[in-house]
Amino acid sequence: MPSVPSAAGTVGGEYHALLARHDAMRLRRRILGQGRASTPDLTAASYDGAADQRLITQYLDLVTPFGDLIAHLYDEMFARWPYLRSLFPASMDFQRAHLARAFWYLIENLHRPAEVTAYFRQLGHDHRKLGVRPVHYEAFEAALCAALRRTAGPRWAEAVEQAWVRMVRFAVASMVEGADAALAEPPCWQGTVTAHERRRPDLAVLRVRLHEPYPYRAGQFAAVESPLMPQAWRHYSLASAPGPDGEVAFHVRRTGSGGVSEALVSGTRVGDILRLGPAHGTMTLRDGDRSRDLLMVAGGTGWAPIKALLEEWAGRRRGTGGLPRRPAGRVHLFVGARSRAELYDAAALAELAARHDRLRVVRVLDEDIVPENDTPPAGYGPLAEAVARDGQWSHHLAFVSGPAAMVGATVARLTAAGMPADDIRHDPVPGPLAPPAGRCPAYTADGAVTRAAG
Repeated sequence: MPSVPSAAGTVGGEYHALLARHDAMRLRRRILGQGRASTPDLTAASYDGAADQRLITQYLDLVTPFGDLIAHLYDEMFARWPYLRSLFPASMDFQRAHLARAFWYLIENLHRPAEVTAYFRQLGHDHRKLGVRPVHYEAFEAALCAALRRTAGPRWAEAVEQAWVRMVRFAVASMVEGADAALAEPPCWQGTVTAHERRRPDLAVLRVRLHEPYPYRAGQFAAVESPLMPQAWRHYSLASAPGPDGEVAFHVRRTGSGGVSEALVSGTRVGDILRLGPAHGTMTLRDGDRSRDLLMVAGGTGWAPIKALLEEWAGRRRGTGGLPRRPAGRVHLFVGARSRAELYDAAALAELAARHDRLRVVRVLDEDIVPENDTPPAGYGPLAEAVARDGQWSHHLAFVSGPAAMVGATVARLTAAGMPADDIRHDPVPGPLAPPAGRCPAYTADGAVTRAAG
């Protein structure tokens, strides 16, 4: 589950060194054929998720909103195993929010066990960076059962509790499979900050040189941990295409006090060490995309992955030895911001436009929009409207990145105009982990790419 304990930061490097040796021994036994991954009790083929879904839903009003349930869960866990508290971030708000969304995701999708399996296998792969082990899941399950009984009260039924246990065990089995499948890769990567530029009081551009090869694609995102916020990982888009110098870039906007974004913007210096989780995301250029006409739309720090994609697009236009290839398709780039002051990377944008004659750049600034009836335009709203008005995009391949509302509005406009959904690639936005319509969420859902969270 997304909020099981991690063992980074305050626990010390010795713990992670021990885990690394343990994983190395497991991998060696697997290679030599001396051990095989255990088969989980529940599989997508054998688990009747639909039956548990019906039972859990029938009694769901007893434990929702999930705020009290999750509070009781952590109270129980830390009371039984006090040492586990040091394995979590100092602030539990982000942890609680993710756990609430994970519960909603499971309950809403339990009738699609194959989909749940794929999702939690990936989650288990990602949780390797936290030092999560099966014993932590066992503690989580025991605390959850106690919390369910305490929250639901006298109407609670043993059969419903067992349905919750099967649901959680099904997700955990997939997470363990995902972690075991990734034994041959590092759980995380360390890197040294080589540049830290404050483009605005609330925004910084960082460059980080990784200490070992870091596999990723332009357009992807990665979890980042600052030593100032141990165990608190937040996702940020990679703002540069892979290059020979082994460096990556991030554009980070501070969104509040006391969070990861503040640590990266205000507290990070050249020479500091950051940790990165594995890269994810499907908003990437593929082999057959080079010759197509592309539409790219960026709002705010959503410019970061679009910039990386443009770097890769420009690089792909050169052949071996720098010789030109046949011309690639054109790129129509729309960049939105509320004001000129928020267009923080204007110099790089102008340089790209001047260097590539097949790149057309349209800047859309809210401050340039004449409001009707003295009503100012909604943030980034004019960007989606400008894209929709500008041309016929049905034969283009689109990449959209930025605040969730802007992405949603732009995607809606493009699909309404006839662009196939498969031809639109974008950052994750609230949806899979958001509470279902009509439910009362314990926490406000946010996007998977949390440039603007913490």
